[in-house]
Amino acid sequence: MRPALLFAGLLAALAQPAFAAPADSPAGKLDAAQALYPPWGNNDGQAADGKGLEFTVAPVDVMADFHGSVSDPALVLYASGNYFFAMADLVRAFGQAHPEYRGHIFYETLPPGLLLKQMQAGGTVTSGNFTFTVKPDVMMAEQRASQGWVGQGLLAAPIVSFATNDLTIMIPSGNPGQVTGLGDLARPELVVVMPNPAWEGVAQQIQAALVKAGGEALEHAVYEGKVAAGTTILTKIHHRQTPLWLMQGIGQAGVTWTSEAIFQERSGHPIAHVAIPAAQNTRAIYSAALVAGAPHAAAAKAWLDFIASDAAFAQLAPYGFQRYVP
Repeated sequence: MRPALLFAGLLAALAQPAFAAPADSPAGKLDAAQALYPPWGNNDGQAADGKGLEFTVAPVDVMADFHGSVSDPALVLYASGNYFFAMADLVRAFGQAHPEYRGHIFYETLPPGLLLKQMQAGGTVTSGNFTFTVKPDVMMAEQRASQGWVGQGLLAAPIVSFATNDLTIMIPSGNPGQVTGLGDLARPELVVVMPNPAWEGVAQQIQAALVKAGGEALEHAVYEGKVAAGTTILTKIHHRQTPLWLMQGIGQAGVTWTSEAIFQERSGHPIAHVAIPAAQNTRAIYSAALVAGAPHAAAAKAWLDFIASDAAFAQLAPYGFQRYVP
């Protein structure tokens, strides 16, 4: 067969619908397991124009925290992973308000501690075999972190605070671990998935909530004793891994932000949550600020004006975020 015909045949084969293996077969079970990827939004909205070849094979060839094109962005956002699922909608709404930037926005949704390390490395990051450099214009993180970075000269005032969020206990549908509150997380037989304090700021807030609920003994049990025993699993990236591991049956509970549980439930995933009483909860205040020496300062200032607007909050409200009130 001539090469041209062979290539055309290959393209035709690739265009055919994928064969559905029987659900109870090894191939069917693998398909079901891989269908859990990604347990987050994968619609980047208008982050990039001209995507070219789209090649994504979860969980191998996928970069869930990097969105858009690094070739010539007009705006670069380093955004806390706490609202990764809402960023596509925010970017889309910003593009409607500022069409001059539509399709030329790059954003990342890594934990703020990792974003800080990337910023200090000049914007260079390596994921798998891919190394690239993209310097930020805006850093979006919890208010206290932003205040500290302004004090260090990494960010420039003013800090724009725009939303708040509370903690909840995420569980698989049906609550197989029979979790009723934070105190249950210390049970030796209960496998919990928790944010890693090494780079996730939410871990400190969760630790504070555990102390409120059961004193330092509860916090030590969950974040020390059970870590040593292997029954508290710490995330490798951030708490978007929590619902994945719960759906895979690896754990039975994990503390996340309420908005993330709502997102999973709205997406139809087999996830539910157990509310944490206000007296035991902690609240995050999300903020944004201009990065010192931002390459695209005008676009960054347009984003800072936008993120505090009604149009921006309309993208956050469906997930249970609250409007920040000074």
